Amino acid sequence: MSFERELILFLLILINSIWCINTEASGPPGGPDSCFCQLNGEIDDCLCAVESVDQLNNLKVYPRLSSLIKKNYFRYFKVNLKRKCPFWADDSQCALKDCSVATCPKDKLPDGIRNDSPSSPSSASSSNHEKSKYSANSHKNDNPEEKEQRCDEDLDQLNSLISEESRQAFEDWRQHDDASDSFCDSFDDQSADAEYVDLLLNPERYTGYKGESPHRIWNSIYNENCFRVTDDRIMYDNYAAQNREMCLEKRVFYRLISGLHTSINVHLSTHYLQPSDSVFSPSTWGPNFEEFLRRFGPHTTNGEGPRRLKNLYFAYLLVIRAITKAAPYFEVEEFYSGSSSDDKDVKNAVDDLLAIVRTFPNHFDERVMFRGDEKQAQQLKIEFRDKFRNITRIMDCVGCNKCRLWGKLQTQGVGTALKILFSGKQIGPESTVNADEKHKFQLTRSEIVSLWNVFARFSSSIKELETFRRHLG
Repeated sequence: MSFERELILFLLILINSIWCINTEASGPPGGPDSCFCQLNGEIDDCLCAVESVDQLNNLKVYPRLSSLIKKNYFRYFKVNLKRKCPFWADDSQCALKDCSVATCPKDKLPDGIRNDSPSSPSSASSSNHEKSKYSANSHKNDNPEEKEQRCDEDLDQLNSLISEESRQAFEDWRQHDDASDSFCDSFDDQSADAEYVDLLLNPERYTGYKGESPHRIWNSIYNENCFRVTDDRIMYDNYAAQNREMCLEKRVFYRLISGLHTSINVHLSTHYLQPSDSVFSPSTWGPNFEEFLRRFGPHTTNGEGPRRLKNLYFAYLLVIRAITKAAPYFEVEEFYSGSSSDDKDVKNAVDDLLAIVRTFPNHFDERVMFRGDEKQAQQLKIEFRDKFRNITRIMDCVGCNKCRLWGKLQTQGVGTALKILFSGKQIGPESTVNADEKHKFQLTRSEIVSLWNVFARFSSSIKELETFRRHLG
C-alpha cells in the first residue's frame, strides 16, 4: 500500500473513532474501531448475541458451508439475465469486462443438471416437476401424490385434444397455485432465455459498477418497496431512523433488506479490484479498507454503518431458522447432479450442517409476526410478500450483469427463506415443512440452490468481518 493510501486510511480511522467517542455509538476505550462499536451484545428482535453467532458461524458453519457450495448441485444456477427492466428505461448497461457473465454451454454441465433427469427421486431435480408440483417422483413412498400424478398424466393426454389457448389457461392456473405462497417473481428459470451459470467462475466481487444506476436501484428498493412512516422520499442512507418507529413486521422487512445490502457491501469491500502496476497485468482482487470505512464508518453513514453490520446478523439468523424449519424436507432431498459419489458427499455434508444448526438454541422466532387481528395480520402478510416480490423484479433493472446475477440469486434465496417460514400448518420454533406433504409444499431446484447460496453469502460476510476487525481495530 502506498504512503498516500496509508495516510488516507489512517485519517478515516481517526475521524470515525472521534465521531464514535462523541456519540451514543461510542464503544469502550481501547475497543474495536468505530465501525464495530455496536457489533456486540443482543441482536434486535432476536434472543441471540452477536458473539454466539460469530462462534457458531466462524468455527462450525462457515468451514463446512464454503466447501458444500462448491459441489456441482449448488454451483450451477439457472437464470434469465435478459429480462427487460419493468420499471424504467434500461439505459445504463455496464460495459466493463468485469460486469460480464460467462454462461455455461449445455454440453459442459453435469449430466443430471443438463438433462434435469426425471430418474432422480428429488422433485426439484425432475423435469416433470417443472411442469407439475405433483410429481410422483417427489417422494418414494406410495401416497396420495400418485393419484394426483395419474391425474396429471391424464391431463397431458387430453392436451392433444384441447386448444393451445385452453392449455395456456391450465398452465396459468398451475403457476398461480405455485406462486400463491411465493415471495419471488416466479418461473424466471423456466423462461426461454434462461441459461445456466457456473457461480464459481462468476464470483461476487466489485466490478466497477457505480454511480447513478446502482443508487437508483437501492433508492427504489428502500423508498418504494420498504415500509415507511411518512410518504417523504429519503436517501436510503438515512432510512434507518424511520425504521425504529415501525411495528415489528415492518422492522423485520427493513432489517432483512438492510442485512442483505450489508452482506453485498462486505463482499464488494473484501473482493475489490486492486490497483495494477501495468495495463498488461492480470486483474487481482483483495480487501479495500477505505471502501469498508466509507460504507460502514459512522462518520460517513450518518451513524448508521454499525447498525447495518448488525442487520447482517439478523438476516443470517432468519435464514438459518428457515433452513432448520425445512430440515425434514432436506433430509430426504437427494441433491441429484448425476454423479453418485458427488451426490452422496453433498447429502452427507447437508445432514452434517443440519445437525449443527439444529443445536443452535436462538433462532429467529417467526411466531411473533402477523399476530393480533386476523384480517389485518393477513393483509399485512400479503403486503409484506408483495413488496418483497417486487424487489426481486427490480433485480432485472441492475445494469451490471454479474451484479444482476448475484442480486437475483440472493433475493430469490431470501424469498425462499420467507416462503419456508410462513408455509406449513403452523409457524414458530417447533414447526417444520417436510417431504410427506410435498403435494402441499414444494421447493424447486432453483429455490434450493439460491437458499443455500444466500446462506453461504451471509456466512462468508460474517467471517470476512474478522479481517476488517483485525486491520481496523
